[in-house]
Amino acid sequence: MGKLIFENIRDLSLRDTLDCGQCFRWKETEDGGYRGVVRGRTATVRMDGERLVIDGAEDRDRALWAEYFDLDFDYAAVRERLAAIHPVMAQAARYAPGIRILRQEPFEALICFIISQNNNIKRITGIVDRLCRHFGESVGESYAFPTAVRLAALSPEELAPIRAGFRHRYIIDAARKIADGTVEPERLRQLPYDEAKAALMQITGVGVKVADCVLLYGLHRLESFPLDVWMKRAMETLFGGMDPHAFGEYAGIAQQYIFHYARMHPELFM
Repeated sequence: MGKLIFENIRDLSLRDTLDCGQCFRWKETEDGGYRGVVRGRTATVRMDGERLVIDGAEDRDRALWAEYFDLDFDYAAVRERLAAIHPVMAQAARYAPGIRILRQEPFEALICFIISQNNNIKRITGIVDRLCRHFGESVGESYAFPTAVRLAALSPEELAPIRAGFRHRYIIDAARKIADGTVEPERLRQLPYDEAKAALMQITGVGVKVADCVLLYGLHRLESFPLDVWMKRAMETLFGGMDPHAFGEYAGIAQQYIFHYARMHPELFM
């Protein structure tokens, strides 16, 4: 397999981006890289100064990897805009400037965030890994994420090996609604935000928070600001309960900066 190198890459921390809870298919390697599967391609990624090195990738997939890591987006400009909104936002943006919003496959993001409900990152990662091993196609030593059509043909009982509990029926319902066109992910990119969220919430088990996560991490709707208990507390404590809409069209990027900053500074909540 080949190797892809992207030069002059700033504002990308693999650790902050891949370990922040927006994706669940990357595992850190002994040398500080990360190995994972993206759209059926297995690769190991690492930063070498300002070079993003992707081992196991083919040159024909250069556009795919550039899109996945959102390399053509100007995060520095966005940070400047967000920093002007609130002084704490400025601190959070400066603290982890290397966080990016990955452009994940929409169905994968949907299923992963259904699984994420009332779960921690370690357990989510385990369930997703078992789902891929049991129902995804083999890609070298790894497995691709299973398709909606593959999962739609299953019953909740057949998902027992992944040990996702009550989420089994949610996964099946999501797969069936995607497979039969009840919910069309690509159409959701174009719909007004509230309509796109409502469409996702037709799926059993998809509430406001999961829908917002899918829109942000699976459809790159950067105006999305997922709110869970932790983020509500962070907004109340650090921003005086300010409405997330105040962060405008890049609220989703602001959310990632705030989430990471708050998680790494527990003393702010004592």
